[in-house]
Amino acid sequence: MPDAPAPRLVLATRNAGKLRELRELLRGQVPGLDVDTQVVDAATAGAPDVVETGTTFEENALLKAEQTARATGMIAVADDSGLAVDVLGGAPGIFSARWAGRHGDDAANLELLLAQLSDIPAERRGAAFVCAAALALPVGGGIGSRTERGELRGTLLAAPRGAGGFGYDPLLVPTGLDRSCAELSSEEKNAISHRGIAFRALLPHLVDALT
Repeated sequence: MPDAPAPRLVLATRNAGKLRELRELLRGQVPGLDVDTQVVDAATAGAPDVVETGTTFEENALLKAEQTARATGMIAVADDSGLAVDVLGGAPGIFSARWAGRHGDDAANLELLLAQLSDIPAERRGAAFVCAAALALPVGGGIGSRTERGELRGTLLAAPRGAGGFGYDPLLVPTGLDRSCAELSSEEKNAISHRGIAFRALLPHLVDALT
């Protein structure tokens, strides 16, 4: 039985959902690329966790992509994303996942944000999901990189709605729709999501790097 082809691309995450999305985005785009075995996550590639010390989504995405590329010698992709609320000056922003103090506590994050916006009328509850996607590849003795940005604008509800998605999805109703992101099907959400927009913008550069 022949050996599986060697990995060629690493996504700087341990999130299985994000890896699945990237594989589907790349499927059929690069001749000879077996996305199921050659596109891997950070754990499979043996890449270390990267501390997000940047002050913007772009800086954090680049940190993860560039450090992962250096550690593995492979082309690397990373993203950083969050919720930017207009009346909070763009907060929680890069602190979205730990807004209430503990990383990944969605219920606590939602509760705190709703409390902070309790007196804000509907017409002033504008916000956007933001994603920066970064590509890094070893070039000679250094690293070449670029980033792309995606945004999904909408309005924040006064109470969560919907059981799908994750994070702040139950609060944001995308502009032009009457359902929260947590009430959309995965296909509907992926078609308009901030992450989908950013990665689709990065795709031509990623295909070039892999071809």
